[in-house]
Amino acid sequence: MQASGKNAGLGLALVSAVAFGGSGVAAKPLIEAGLDPLHMVWLRVAGAALVLSPLAWRHRDLVRRKPFLLAGFGLVAVAGVQAFYFASLSRIPVGVALLLEYLGPALLLGYIRFVQRKPVTRAAAAGAAVAVVGLACVVEIWAGLSLDLLGVMLGLAAACCQACYFVFADQGADGDDVPDPLGVIAYGMIVGTLVMTVIARPWQIDWQVLGGQAAMGDTTLPALVLLGWVVLIATVFAYLTGVVSVRRLSPQVAGVVACLEAVIATVLAWVLLGEHLSTWQIVGGGLVLGGAFIAQSSRSAGAGIPVELVGAVDPAEPDRVKAQA
Repeated sequence: MQASGKNAGLGLALVSAVAFGGSGVAAKPLIEAGLDPLHMVWLRVAGAALVLSPLAWRHRDLVRRKPFLLAGFGLVAVAGVQAFYFASLSRIPVGVALLLEYLGPALLLGYIRFVQRKPVTRAAAAGAAVAVVGLACVVEIWAGLSLDLLGVMLGLAAACCQACYFVFADQGADGDDVPDPLGVIAYGMIVGTLVMTVIARPWQIDWQVLGGQAAMGDTTLPALVLLGWVVLIATVFAYLTGVVSVRRLSPQVAGVVACLEAVIATVLAWVLLGEHLSTWQIVGGGLVLGGAFIAQSSRSAGAGIPVELVGAVDPAEPDRVKAQA
């Protein structure tokens, strides 16, 4: 029964990763049609906040019970990752910035082991190491070895924000007053929207882009269809399936499985947008898959972080593939 539950969790985690990874191929045509990347992110987060608002209303008591958790989750896990990622992107190559951000799962393992002083399974640590090496190949980090120190620091800040996502989940589950993870995600999107409104300045959005067409490879689609995909599938559906899946997985495993999103995004860009993969990218994708397999073969080491919130993955995904064009 336990094995079947874990297998079901891994299946849902893969579905969630595909949904998150597919956001890039839907967002890139909109950006190429004239939509600013930050505006794309704001539309994604704000749209998800709107769709999830019934959950926020249902769990409105969280505002009174867990105000600091909601504020921290929205500020760090939703807005912080994106703000630092885009800041680093302006100073260092896209692939390097992406790799730095995906050091978050490795930082999480370090936090569990050295700060919380709790055990980390060897399989999870080995899987994370293999996945990081694979990501380095996927993003071809050697293409940008001359790095800006400030850009690197900003990229590491994005990774810290990603790791802090799991830490906030741990803090939110202390004691008997455990918040509903769906409510936390809904309010996180609302807080993230408020923060991103200051950063992205959505009143400057070129709304005519959304009323026109956008080219996805050799196909032309209405811009609103692509935006709907980003909001409903790549954000709302991806978050909800992620939450359900990780109830059966440990945080250590979920963090490594999250690395699959970068590979899925790259493969979908290859298939749908005609962005060809190099040999090293194919090898790197295999390493990431191998790392995830190694990590999921481990048993939970009692890391102490509840899995309810671990499945939600970085909101900055839609614009990662775009910048590689």
